[in-house]
Amino acid sequence: MKGILFDIGEGTVHDGPGLRITVFLKGCPLRCRWCHSPEGQRSEPERLRFPVGERLAGTVWEAEELADYLNGMKALLRSGGVTFSGGEPLQQPGFLSAVLDRLNGLHTILETSGVGETEAFLRLAAKVDFVHFGLKILHPLRAGEWTGQSSLSALKNLRMLDECGETPYCFRMPLLARVTDTEENLRGLMRLSGTLRHLKRIDFLPSNPLAGAKYAACGRIFDPGFDVRAKGKVPSWFRPAVPWRILK
Repeated sequence: MKGILFDIGEGTVHDGPGLRITVFLKGCPLRCRWCHSPEGQRSEPERLRFPVGERLAGTVWEAEELADYLNGMKALLRSGGVTFSGGEPLQQPGFLSAVLDRLNGLHTILETSGVGETEAFLRLAAKVDFVHFGLKILHPLRAGEWTGQSSLSALKNLRMLDECGETPYCFRMPLLARVTDTEENLRGLMRLSGTLRHLKRIDFLPSNPLAGAKYAACGRIFDPGFDVRAKGKVPSWFRPAVPWRILK
């Protein structure tokens, strides 16, 4: 079983508890206008061209090869583990499932938008210790405007994940001024949090004003449609049913 990665981040500290390795799988059905990893959107390998040189984004790995590499790092990851991110991991479910089956005692996190085939999503979620559910915009039409996909598929998979109750999860939402921090979106998030049994917390992620630099390297234009320098805010009335925090 083969898969395509566009990066492996060693020693990451923001993708879950403890010291971690983050594996970035290539391919994503979303086209978020603020995407920080445009090189992870397309499924095929692509060459990034920077003023100082070039880099290939997209390397083919065998499932056994990747699992052996991660298992070999176990001694360094005793307080942490491995996070599988993207792109969107649900684009390569067979490959990721084969890797997870070969891991030996490593704490694992699935970081996903929730957009994908429900059966594959639930199968992968059942094989990891925790899920980072990348909730963005709840309103289906507004989600389509900003991410290229309605939120209905992700919300359906979220409900299925919560009903199964096998794997705990948190929300991870980018905190974007006048995009995701609107009253409509945050009140909807409050209401949603009160209906879920296995949601543990809400993480807000800051915007990266430097994200646009990668687009030129990919031969694309960065057109977010909002001021990426403006900081999103959490209003004082925001009181969801679970703890929340803003990650730095």
